[in-house]
Amino acid sequence: MAERDTIFALSSGQLPAAIAVIRVSGPQALEVARALTGRELPPPRRAGLRRFIDPRSGELLDEALLLCFPGPNTETGEDMVELQCHGSRAVVRGVQAALEQMPGCRLAEPGEFTRRAFVNGKTDLAGIEGLGDLIAAETALQRRAAMAMLGGGLSRRIEQWTGRLRTLAAQVEARIDFSDEGDVVDAGALGDLREAAAVISEEMMAELRKPSADRLKDGIRVAIGGPPNAGKSSLFNYLVGRDAAIVSPHAGTTRDVIEATIALRGIPIVLSDTAGLREAVDGIERIGIGRAEALLGEADIVLWLGPVEEQPPMAGGVAIQVASKRDLGGLSRDAQYSVSALTGEGIEPLIDRICDEASSLLPAPGDYALSARQRAVLVRAQSVLDDMPGTDDEVLLAESLRQATIALDEIIGRATTEAMLDELFQGFCIGK
Repeated sequence: MAERDTIFALSSGQLPAAIAVIRVSGPQALEVARALTGRELPPPRRAGLRRFIDPRSGELLDEALLLCFPGPNTETGEDMVELQCHGSRAVVRGVQAALEQMPGCRLAEPGEFTRRAFVNGKTDLAGIEGLGDLIAAETALQRRAAMAMLGGGLSRRIEQWTGRLRTLAAQVEARIDFSDEGDVVDAGALGDLREAAAVISEEMMAELRKPSADRLKDGIRVAIGGPPNAGKSSLFNYLVGRDAAIVSPHAGTTRDVIEATIALRGIPIVLSDTAGLREAVDGIERIGIGRAEALLGEADIVLWLGPVEEQPPMAGGVAIQVASKRDLGGLSRDAQYSVSALTGEGIEPLIDRICDEASSLLPAPGDYALSARQRAVLVRAQSVLDDMPGTDDEVLLAESLRQATIALDEIIGRATTEAMLDELFQGFCIGK
């Protein structure tokens, strides 16, 4: 079976580098290390200096460090070896070529080390998703949320709910199966059972009310809007820190949405510059204005550089009224902030406000955030529990508790499909 192969991969960074770490995991990992060095292995979890030799040709490949980790107390739950080589492309190619020629040893597939850790019970699905988020993290907030997920914050919460649901399910089953036995007939009144389930349902709902991971991953959508020549592109360029948008005194210069991903005080922001809103003079400008209105309507935060009465409707975001061109005396009775993209005057208080509004849409620092998949499954579990007060049928109550438990198991991977795992792990790099 492929799962019983011994796998290897480069798990360190891009070559060339000072050190290249090649990981080996599987039933033959320790034998592979002996064959590569021709010597006894160093004590477990202690680095030993060894000469790595191609078993076929006897060629010296490198002189480097070898570490051995006997299973099952390893990251993957299997025997593991780390070859800490010199980080040249030639060394890595030579060592990997030697490994590939050994019986039962092959290059790992993307995410296969982590997948073996999951299969061997060393981590759960929520932790794996946290690891994926950590690898992709670009801001401190993303890193902290990923570490909270990887550290088991959500998994512990799920296990608490699962334990309580199983206790309730056991009480219902006792009522169904042994209702004629005196010692179980009062295992729990149905009202008490439903009340306990309702408490869990409310706790789940509180979890669902928290900000999702989507905005943390994708960024808070901040759009700059207003009439032509309001200073939108100048403000956009100032916040981005480069001349990303063309600035011109001629109306209608910006005809399409221009986006840039930035970090303001560590908060991921997708900043958009939009076409000036006016009566379009041609079909192309009409399209750009239509896109601008749609983007402003869906944005989390709108920086509006025009009269309040001209602002297009929003679906639920926050509008901040800004007067630009402060250096030219640009003022407005509606403006909450007066700024100059030329001198930087007034920009810092505006950034403070943007960050305050954005922070309210993000998880608290150090807290985990539910992914779209986790949120959808938790919604299903909560909905099942929410419907329980509508029935006195013990069989239906037992089935509701079972369905909620299955959903929770799906979040951490006790109940999942190979197809879903394939989709998850294909986003990992080969050495992870």
